[in-house]
Amino acid sequence: MIPYSRQNITEADIAEVEQVLRSDFLTQGPMVPRFEQAVANYCDVAHGVAVNSATSALHIACLVLGLGPGDWLWTSPNTFVASANCAFYCGAKVDFVDIDPRTYNMSVESLKERLKLAEKEGRLPKIVMPVHFAGQPCDMPAIYALSQKFGFKIIEDASHAIGASYNNFKVGSCAHSHITVFSFHPVKIITTGEGGMAMTNDNALANRMQRLRIHGITNDKELMHSRSDNEIWNYQQIELGFNYRMTDIHAALGFSQVKRLDKIVHGRREIAVKYDDALRTFPILIPWQTPENYSSYHLYPVRISSSRCKKTQRQVFDTLKQNGVAANLHYIPVHRQPYYENRGFKVDDFPEAELFHKEVISIPIYIGLNEKLLTHVVEALRKALK
Repeated sequence: MIPYSRQNITEADIAEVEQVLRSDFLTQGPMVPRFEQAVANYCDVAHGVAVNSATSALHIACLVLGLGPGDWLWTSPNTFVASANCAFYCGAKVDFVDIDPRTYNMSVESLKERLKLAEKEGRLPKIVMPVHFAGQPCDMPAIYALSQKFGFKIIEDASHAIGASYNNFKVGSCAHSHITVFSFHPVKIITTGEGGMAMTNDNALANRMQRLRIHGITNDKELMHSRSDNEIWNYQQIELGFNYRMTDIHAALGFSQVKRLDKIVHGRREIAVKYDDALRTFPILIPWQTPENYSSYHLYPVRISSSRCKKTQRQVFDTLKQNGVAANLHYIPVHRQPYYENRGFKVDDFPEAELFHKEVISIPIYIGLNEKLLTHVVEALRKALK
């Protein structure tokens, strides 16, 4: 069975991890800062804060930007549930902004109209979280311009998009946001096994995220409370934090992988070009790319449109599986999840995301998808569409 994505592990990756396993530090050692610095250097950003998942990174990003009870976070419905859940972790409220029908990212026009209405109603969001779906960057300059007008803060959910860029800005540079979050799950562009990282140019935000990931503990003398000289205090918990650390074992794998990030993204883009050429005459919609964007192609989503194809999404999905292709669905809109329906969201609240969900299938794209496997996917899709 050909998966929709999978990790790519080299002998160099294994050697880097083995070196840590033979060292004195499996966690809280030197490898995590090395990995953080490598990613920060790549993104041309001041700080990287590594944690055990992108979900954890989103959570602490929301906290350091002051999200709390009574506040609103807006994000895309076309994402994994973690993008929205992080607001509830903070006691805040969630709403969504429908997607652009070509990029499948947050629609700037929809965002603009919703902000105007929210301003009149006195319920502007504290945070807007654009999601760089499939590796294609959102229109960050336009979203940033709206943030300057309406006063919200920006967290980029770039779980799909390390290695991508727009207008010559690297995703992760935080040129148009306060914080950017990456995921290093095995199916993502590069992996640490499990892990995430929050990028920022703000020293204060970085320092607090570093503290929150280790239980709210610090050993900074300027932040520690005074105690008797007869007592030994080499650390203090000064706020409530979490056990969100990344281990040196995980960081070693990431440190090795980031060295070949450009090569990985180039390889994924080559596969996308081959799909573009092979599928152009098929009765489906292939991904459209904004000219100023450089996508990292975490996903290759195709749309099974009833106006073009006689087969349904379900029929195509099942036939692909019968022919050895484990396609996937990205995403079931978050507001359609039972937890969110129980909070008042309804079918058709966000029609573009709904329509996309009913038509999209993610076909395999990953380093290691060779010509033979790619041809198999194309022919399986051709058969499924007949």
